[in-house]
Amino acid sequence: MSRDAKIALVSIVIPGLGQILLGATARGVGILVGFLAMLATTVWYGQPLWYLSPILIWLWNIWDAVSLAGGRGRSVLLPLFFGLAAAYSIGWQVVEIDFSRANLDRAIAILRPMTRPDFIQPRREVNQMWVAVEVPCSSQPPAARREDAGRTAMVIPDCGRVGETLIVSVTGMWPNAETQVYWQNPIGNMLMLGEGEITMLKLTSDENGSVTTTIGVPTTALVAAPDPTLPQFHRVYFEQYRPLGGFELSFIGNEVLKGALATVSMAFLATGLAVLFAVPVSFLAARNLMSGNPVTYAIYLVVRTLLNILRSIESLIIAIVFVVIVGLGPFAGMLALALHSIAALGKLYSEVIEGIEPGPIEAVRATGANWLQVVRYAVIPQIIPPFTAFTIYRWDINVRSATVIGLVGGGGIGFLLIELIRVNNMRGVSAVFIAIAVIVIALDYVSAKVRERLV
Repeated sequence: MSRDAKIALVSIVIPGLGQILLGATARGVGILVGFLAMLATTVWYGQPLWYLSPILIWLWNIWDAVSLAGGRGRSVLLPLFFGLAAAYSIGWQVVEIDFSRANLDRAIAILRPMTRPDFIQPRREVNQMWVAVEVPCSSQPPAARREDAGRTAMVIPDCGRVGETLIVSVTGMWPNAETQVYWQNPIGNMLMLGEGEITMLKLTSDENGSVTTTIGVPTTALVAAPDPTLPQFHRVYFEQYRPLGGFELSFIGNEVLKGALATVSMAFLATGLAVLFAVPVSFLAARNLMSGNPVTYAIYLVVRTLLNILRSIESLIIAIVFVVIVGLGPFAGMLALALHSIAALGKLYSEVIEGIEPGPIEAVRATGANWLQVVRYAVIPQIIPPFTAFTIYRWDINVRSATVIGLVGGGGIGFLLIELIRVNNMRGVSAVFIAIAVIVIALDYVSAKVRERLV
């Protein structure tokens, strides 16, 4: 049997073995691993058409082994293409892509209000009245009645359970004016009372300024309550508006600005706190500074391992933990960003230190300087510019992350975004999207200019 025949035979039996026998070990191992991985994937998902990929790779492997025996190997692009084609087809099934499930009418219903972001509104005078109602009922609920400036609001009965129907009324409002009625839970979230609890309930007062209607206690009224069986006071609001001319921030626009400020503040404070801890930690995580003796090297291994562990945990997960520890709000989000940034900056800073010129370090050590003196005179002058660049870049990342952390209760504009999505207020969602884009673009421009001047 000729040499080429032997190489072809072993390649038929075990893909890649022919290449290994010819001395191309890495190539042969790669072919074998790739073939087995693709074969296992196709067997796992069980689609007959995908078996074509490992078969074609197997045939190419024989051709390549014979060609290699003759002194010429074949390009790996062909089997790579076979593998990627099968992987793409498998991914298509795993992701369950089905364009027939797309609902154009639903998409239009969502996107149309987003073309009119709720950020500003005509200036208007507000006439507002509210009354407290207990949910659920206690043994002796107080009267759900309130009087203020000639206006009277009341609820019958004085308390209720989720889903129960209540009669609400108000007198002394502006006559013949549109009146909005909505629910506010104990933590201040506004809940709709219109159709399906996703639209605003709008009525018109009579000639005496009175409004009477029936509402149901919202099904989401007790979602945020730590104990749904504990009676708490909710509010039913009646609001009227009268135009004054000009424009002003809407309620949502005002909330968007406050959320944007909270988001930027979270990122700024988290980055500053992270720098305070990351700078000293980075020196302990730099191999070139800590490999002088077994003790410092052991410290280096411990610190580097801790940084890798912290970096592997997404800041969103850390935020959930801090929400449990310190409660909802920007404080939890800031702590999550700070902890993740300490690990990220510590790693980046340490790599900068490891990449500095060794000459100044050796020169300072040759004078008999101790570890602190080496750092002060040979390391710090070299690391200030890249440290500054990485710090600004991390701040930029934290601003983006802060918008996502709000989705799990970490405060900021992300928290507002999830609340608006929950009540299907797409005009408000559009305003939040615009605000996030403006923040990111502005900070990207500012950070680029600062890096340009400092680095």
